[in-house]
Amino acid sequence: MKKIFLLTFCLFLFSGAFARTAVIYHTSDTHGFFFPKNGQGGAAALAAVLRSGPKEYLLLDGGDFAEGTVETKNSKGLKAVELMNRLGYHAATIGNHEFAYRDDGLKEMLSRAEFAVLAANFFERESGLRPENTAPYRIFSVNGVKIAVVGLANRNPTVATKKYTFSKPLEALENALSEAEKQEPSAVVVLVHDSLADDRPGDPNYVGDIGRKYAGRVHAVLGGHAHKVIQNRYIKGVLFAESGSNFRAVSKITLTTDDKTGKLIKAQSELIALDPSVTGTDKETEAFAESLREPGVDEVVGVLREPISKKSANPAFADTPADNWVADVGRAYSGADVFISNTGGVRVGLNAGEVTRRDLIDFFPFDDEVVNVEVDGRFLRSLVKNALLPWNRLCYSGLKLTYREKNGKVKNLKIWVNGRPLRNGQKYVIGTNSYIAGGGSEGKAFKTIPAENKKQIGEKTIRGLLEEALGKGAVSAPETGRIKRL
Repeated sequence: MKKIFLLTFCLFLFSGAFARTAVIYHTSDTHGFFFPKNGQGGAAALAAVLRSGPKEYLLLDGGDFAEGTVETKNSKGLKAVELMNRLGYHAATIGNHEFAYRDDGLKEMLSRAEFAVLAANFFERESGLRPENTAPYRIFSVNGVKIAVVGLANRNPTVATKKYTFSKPLEALENALSEAEKQEPSAVVVLVHDSLADDRPGDPNYVGDIGRKYAGRVHAVLGGHAHKVIQNRYIKGVLFAESGSNFRAVSKITLTTDDKTGKLIKAQSELIALDPSVTGTDKETEAFAESLREPGVDEVVGVLREPISKKSANPAFADTPADNWVADVGRAYSGADVFISNTGGVRVGLNAGEVTRRDLIDFFPFDDEVVNVEVDGRFLRSLVKNALLPWNRLCYSGLKLTYREKNGKVKNLKIWVNGRPLRNGQKYVIGTNSYIAGGGSEGKAFKTIPAENKKQIGEKTIRGLLEEALGKGAVSAPETGRIKRL
């Protein structure tokens, strides 16, 4: 028995003696949430986590840091860059919301970043060259482990770009890998602003294809965009991790290599909640974040009788009280048969009680206006169906639906408009926000509709309408059940 114990102990010592670890911290979709929200999250908690960990590490961000709060909006993203510089980020890629302040705004952010901006698929349209202050990849050394980080930018800007263009992500990845591999890194990490959540049977996306096609050459893929938490998912041995949103958590990725050969042995991830009561806060970072706080936005604008949640209490319902409230307010203003809003437009829920203007900006940070479009039932049915999986991306007022899911596909879809079954040949007036009407992200189908057939309704923004609704008296949360999975 002693011999077995000694042999096991020696093997443990032997394996440990030749293993080396490197730690990567990953955030994504922070959206300017510098401060704790409802006691959770914030940059000071992240700084505390970094301080308590290993002295050497990589800090990476997956994009969408530039828009989402009044601080980022009023500074055109520059305050987010300032904070990331202060936190010591080593690299980030470009999300769709980095384009919120148009091409000049993005260029200014790139010039201010003290971290590497990695986007292998991102080019200047006119010259075909890489934009200044960007690179396809960067080699880092962490605790003696050589790591190549390749970035892939999101190809669907929130605001259309005239200056920049994108190449196909896997082609760009192949080109970057071919160059990076010449330096013989022990591990390759791909930083993307797209999500494995959008990869499903029968409809794969390029994020999942990185695992299927580049296993052995890529070792970890760190994603974002969908605001999902994904940990320790593997495709052909390639680790996939995503860190949620709004500075509420950070992923800690540990890479273990054979110190003798330099080859990667294992990659694993762990989600660390940024709960200041657990992590503590870094006081210097807290003070710096406070110096970025915008004055004059904490005025109370209304009262909620009850919370308006960004989650549904019933798992069979894919609609939420928060999304339904936006759709209901939009429909009342537009006079449309159906109002459609993208679920990504609402960022957080609202607590019961007094609501400040800051709360509303955090809730719906965009300046979208209301647009009406006449479509036929066939268009509406296709739009609804395509938005349901792998996660629901649209919400409705004036429309209800039921469906089943089988093998990652929508089955038995039934739709009612104002209580009557949808008819393919009938015309319907659809109200939506200007982002969706312009063909942004979830509204790509609207690109097929001529601009002259899109009618802006008034001058008020969606958020302005929400503030008006609060000003008229205490607001209750709308019921859910408009989107029901059978």
